[in-house]
Amino acid sequence: MAWRGKGEDERREPVLARPGETRAQTPFDIRLDARDRAGGAREEERPKRRTRAESPPPEPEGEPVARERSTRSSPSARKPEKAEPRREKAARGDSGRGEGRGGRGSAEPARRKPRKRFSLLGFLIKWCLILGVWVALGVAGIVAYEASKLPPMQTLMVPKRPPTIMIQSADGKPLATRGDMGGAAVPLKQLPTYLPNAFIAIEDRRFYDHWGLDPVGLGRAMATNLLSRRVRQGGSTLTQQLAKNLFLTQERTFSRKIQEVVLALWLEQKFTKAEILDLYMNRVYFGAGAYGVEAAAQRYFGKSARNVTLAEAAMLAGIVNAPSRLAPTRNLKAAQDRAALVLSSMREQGLISPEMQAMAVSKPATVAPPSAPGSIGYVADWVAEQLDSFVGELSGDVTVRTTIDANMQAQAQGALSDTLAKSGAKFGVGQGALVSLDTDGAVKALIGGRSYEESQYNRAVTARRQPGSAFKPFIYLTALEKGLTPDTVREDGPIQLKGWRPENSTHDYRGAVTLQQALALSLNTVSVRLVLEVGPKAVVSTAHRLGIASQLEPNASIALGTSEVSVLELASAYVPFANGGIGVIPYVIDSVKGADGRVLYSRAASGPGRVMAPEYAAMMNRMMEETLITGTGRRADLPGWEAAGKTGTSQDYRDAWFVGYTARLVTAVWLGNDDSSPTKKASGANLPVEIWSRYMKGALQGVPVAELPGGARSAFFGIGQPLPPGALPDEAPAAVVGTLPPQQAPRQEEPMTLDRWFVDTFLGGRR
Repeated sequence: MAWRGKGEDERREPVLARPGETRAQTPFDIRLDARDRAGGAREEERPKRRTRAESPPPEPEGEPVARERSTRSSPSARKPEKAEPRREKAARGDSGRGEGRGGRGSAEPARRKPRKRFSLLGFLIKWCLILGVWVALGVAGIVAYEASKLPPMQTLMVPKRPPTIMIQSADGKPLATRGDMGGAAVPLKQLPTYLPNAFIAIEDRRFYDHWGLDPVGLGRAMATNLLSRRVRQGGSTLTQQLAKNLFLTQERTFSRKIQEVVLALWLEQKFTKAEILDLYMNRVYFGAGAYGVEAAAQRYFGKSARNVTLAEAAMLAGIVNAPSRLAPTRNLKAAQDRAALVLSSMREQGLISPEMQAMAVSKPATVAPPSAPGSIGYVADWVAEQLDSFVGELSGDVTVRTTIDANMQAQAQGALSDTLAKSGAKFGVGQGALVSLDTDGAVKALIGGRSYEESQYNRAVTARRQPGSAFKPFIYLTALEKGLTPDTVREDGPIQLKGWRPENSTHDYRGAVTLQQALALSLNTVSVRLVLEVGPKAVVSTAHRLGIASQLEPNASIALGTSEVSVLELASAYVPFANGGIGVIPYVIDSVKGADGRVLYSRAASGPGRVMAPEYAAMMNRMMEETLITGTGRRADLPGWEAAGKTGTSQDYRDAWFVGYTARLVTAVWLGNDDSSPTKKASGANLPVEIWSRYMKGALQGVPVAELPGGARSAFFGIGQPLPPGALPDEAPAAVVGTLPPQQAPRQEEPMTLDRWFVDTFLGGRR
């Protein structure tokens, strides 16, 4: 390449360095300047021609200088050279042609750029940013890892609320609830406005402003807790609490908290604020087994959540912070103090007026007494157990109307509890049960034990105990159906069957007695003779026909009631005596409705029909009326009513029974101990009769009086006639000497003759 001279047409060829010359001694530089580019350069920009004397100072010795030989070329063939790399320029001490930089256009040597001062603030900012990036990446990784443990979000669904069983009395009043949630769901729009506002005010005041996670609320809670040096506020939003309740456990771990945040964000994307609040209020735990505001309102205030007052709403909102500690049934004062704090927060946020706050604070909420006796738990459990067989698997909330009369239930619980409290220790009795049925088989009252809170075992339905002499009516009915009458005479005397010698409780004998007298006095020897006379299998068949469902052993010892039965089935088997011979199937469920009001089940009248001829029912009623007039049940006291029944006491006084009835109600009472240990001579004639009398007086109050079918007021034989002279003993267990192997009693299905009766009775069936 060439360098232009003074004339535009003058060309000067480049001269390479001669041997021994340095770069500085070379008169011409072969690099391009501005005039060599297209269009040339302005005159004032063109550098003046330098002489050898004006050449820049020599470069340090030993530095090689690259020289290129340039051939002559036309102006159109000239092309600018590529700029040398800056590093090579710095090595030569050449910073280019720019003026003032020590290049060829300046006689001053090149100067280095001044070095920047070290900045501590910049250093800190730089490393804080780097550290922040790494922390963010670490947090993102942890969140991603914990989120990976959750089901895929596209498949995640809010779990269905477990169904709740609302149990009502016969008149439609609520008795109890069953189900995991403890109460039905109530839509948000059906609740008073101040109820959800109370939760927002105390639990999440920025509920409508955040997106599931509230950094402002979290920071405020942290500051408050630090200043007070204890945990006073929580940073979780309502959405986070809902996520925990729906999907996670209650454990306090870092992993669970991260999953809670992830799920809260998902809930906010999936549902509206109203839907989230609806889900929250119907799922959150309020203590005492109550989940959701409806269950809590029923449990604590005896009313629906639709009808709670402002003070009650504030108390409900305050409970969720610590249900086990703030439940009003456990600590009413703490619950009221917390409710006052909720009301204050509501006023500060403008959700209520100062006047509303003052009124609510002046009349704080209190706990309402239970709407039903505690023993209703036995009924509720029994209903829940058998509901599947009526409507199948539940898919939602249901309402079950039962046959229970709340007043009768309370009367039954009071009679049993008070009697055991007064005399239970004296007689060595720890437990009891009671079942009361109407003549249709509907259960009007059922007590499964002394205290449901202490023991939920249902002794009225599940337990089976020996009925003792309370089983004898089935023996006497079988004898009547075989042709005997209440006036039939049998011998009350010693009897022995292969080492088995049943005796009366007094160890004495009355000789010839009528069947009516023998049943009234509960003579064991006569009962055994009748079983041998009619046959044990016939007795078992009669008992099953009338309503006994348990397995019965067809042997002679059944005369003393040695086969175990439940209180419920024994009561139901007595119902045909009270209604004139119609068998019943005991029931407690009348109807079942879904949450939408659709009827899922409605009971239709059904049963086994007639199981006893009316004339035999009349005979049995007259015979068992005598038991209450002059026999072992004479302590029964029910003025104005025709009543009949039978006492029962098992061996060693282990079980004490009384089953009595009128034309309206049949009630069975059992007393004993769960471990079958002997009582202190508790017999059917004392405590059970006392409980029965007290209950029946209250249960039949205001009920029109009705006569028993063929009862004592009807003209018939024998009822009320004087018994043979002598003391009338209370009911006592049979004195049994030796044992009777099963199946030893002979079958007596054919018609009975005097000869056959003598052989069966005194020779054990052997001719």
